Amino acid sequence: MYLMRFDMRTPEGGASTTELYRTALEMAEYGESHGAFTTVLCEHHGLADGYLPAPMTLATAMAARTSALPINISVLQLPLYDPVRLAEEMCVLDIISGGRVSYTTAIGYRPDEYEMYGVDFHRRGKIAEEKLGVLLAAKTGEPFEHEGRHIHVTPAPVTPGGPTISWGGGSLPAARRAGRHGIGFFGQKEDPALAEAYEAEARAHGHEPGFCYLPPRDSATTVFVADDVDEGWDELGSYLMYDVLSYAEWNGGDTDVTSTSAATTAEELRAENRSHRILTVDEAVASIQGGRPLALHPLVGGLPPELAWKYLKVVGEKVMPALGN
Repeated sequence: MYLMRFDMRTPEGGASTTELYRTALEMAEYGESHGAFTTVLCEHHGLADGYLPAPMTLATAMAARTSALPINISVLQLPLYDPVRLAEEMCVLDIISGGRVSYTTAIGYRPDEYEMYGVDFHRRGKIAEEKLGVLLAAKTGEPFEHEGRHIHVTPAPVTPGGPTISWGGGSLPAARRAGRHGIGFFGQKEDPALAEAYEAEARAHGHEPGFCYLPPRDSATTVFVADDVDEGWDELGSYLMYDVLSYAEWNGGDTDVTSTSAATTAEELRAENRSHRILTVDEAVASIQGGRPLALHPLVGGLPPELAWKYLKVVGEKVMPALGN
């Protein structure tokens, strides 16, 4: 019915990191018992606002605090990891969570992160290709040989074949990489060419095309639900704009990605009525009934927990009961 996404960012003037991390864990517990179907954890590195750099650590804590809630790490920047070590961590987390954690891997797009890790940004596609094959073999828990090395990740995961790994991106090479390795693909935009490239590459390498998600241009990727929408924009507008403006800066103003916006003010963002929305309870119910789950971002921009809870509870205590949950 709804997902919750956490990036744990808190710019100057936002909530403390201690408050945010504690609240994220509490919200995972709340969401599990109030209709959430998954929680999504993001990853970036070296940012002043504390953007979550260690999503697997937070995923482990969430898995320990919940019993059934699926957790997706999206995206995990594969070129920055040792694939064997990553597979070991994935398998242990698979055991802890009972197979509830899945992953979307990608190459990322910020040169600063590559510099921080000492990885060549300009070779990231080639590096990803090399590491993805090793990761997919290693996370199964089965022994194999790679470049003269014997690799055997133990203990074995509880999920047959290991946790689910997909590939994400908005380019044709990204779509082809997913197809070539026989894994699912999460696109950043609705582009039929991406689906065609994914399916063709999968079949060319003996794979049946799998899950391929291309979000429609008008998808709402950051949603809140309010009793009073005007009040909601007054209270949340600056936090939503922090999210919008920072991503626009990182992407060089490119708003081709579904989750981005060209808005420069909260008023423009509201009028755009696309990526970032504040819905009434009735609108939220209608969205879910129409097959469009709510993509919540409850702590967006370092939103103070007391304010974040106010809006999350509208979903848990008004939207979900209206749906019979």
